[in-house]
Amino acid sequence: MKGLMKWSVIAVSLLFCIQAVSAFAVSSITVDPSGAMVSDTPVIVSFKVELTGSGDETFTSGNELQMSTDLDKAKWTYALVLDGVETPQPDNTGRVLSVSGWILSYPAEKEESLKVTLEGISPKVTKTTEKTMIRITEYDSHNNPITSTIVYKNATIVNLKDITDLINEKKGNLQTFRSDIDEKSALGVDTSGGESKYSEAQSKISAAEKRTTAQYKDAFTDLDAAQVAIDDGEKTLDRAWAEMEVLNAQIPITNVDNVIAWFKGNASTANDQQLPTIITKREVAVSYISTANDEISGGNYEQARAKAQEAFNKGNESYTDALARKKEIESGIFAWLKLPNIKLPGGIFLIIGIVVVVLAVVGYVIYRKRSHWDELG
Repeated sequence: MKGLMKWSVIAVSLLFCIQAVSAFAVSSITVDPSGAMVSDTPVIVSFKVELTGSGDETFTSGNELQMSTDLDKAKWTYALVLDGVETPQPDNTGRVLSVSGWILSYPAEKEESLKVTLEGISPKVTKTTEKTMIRITEYDSHNNPITSTIVYKNATIVNLKDITDLINEKKGNLQTFRSDIDEKSALGVDTSGGESKYSEAQSKISAAEKRTTAQYKDAFTDLDAAQVAIDDGEKTLDRAWAEMEVLNAQIPITNVDNVIAWFKGNASTANDQQLPTIITKREVAVSYISTANDEISGGNYEQARAKAQEAFNKGNESYTDALARKKEIESGIFAWLKLPNIKLPGGIFLIIGIVVVVLAVVGYVIYRKRSHWDELG
């Protein structure tokens, strides 16, 4: 007897633990208007509940079919359809409509359904959010939802201020981008890539402004795309700025290369004792430029500009030293020739010195000859 009681308790416990099977299916849910909507919009929801049966009943008599909504001023109109014959039921108001299983329970061989129309007003929202237009749930005799089939239909209620605020935010970002473009253009940066991205972002913002409420998702997509274009444009400007700084850093290096060529092009200066130091500084500048280019490739544009500036400074230092040494050499030769310190192309001052000496010798020879003729005279 004790064993029988024990197994009876276990059996009852298992019955309570087993999840009941839902006995309905929903078809033809329509929401008018469809898609997203603003608050205070009249809404009509229509659907049909097919009572598919459980065991020998179309619906378990001890259960309950509950329909709920987030719509304000909800009004329910429904009819019980039994073997094709519609029987209107009393209208109801409120956000929840419950239909007892005692009303819905018929022999399993019957064909039974509910035709339901719900009218209401979309609720007010402080931000764009999803709201439930209709939810249909079956509850068992212990008021537990049978979760195997919960049918619902949601819609997005749009707070227009969200879109307006976001549009204004993107417009502000676009104006900042415009200022950045103009600033870089004044510095001599190539802003063509930035201008292209600016136009793209401007077009997307304009498209978002023209969207209807039902197209709010498209509006947000447009605004996201506008921000992507602005961000990409800023990166494009930053890269172009870094590339310009690298080109600028190359100028003193090119200049010092010309002076180094002058040194090496003259036998008397090719092995000048200061030339190695000048060349070393030049090589350091070149290494900085190489690093700057690597930083550009890695997208580190601020670091690239910093290295380009170091390259410019070191290249300019090398160029300044080279010019000073060249001037010092030229000044010394002209002083030896007792001629003004005239800046002339490399090597020509030596030629002038030779010409002066030759002319002096020739003049002396002519003078001697004329003196000899005068003595013979």
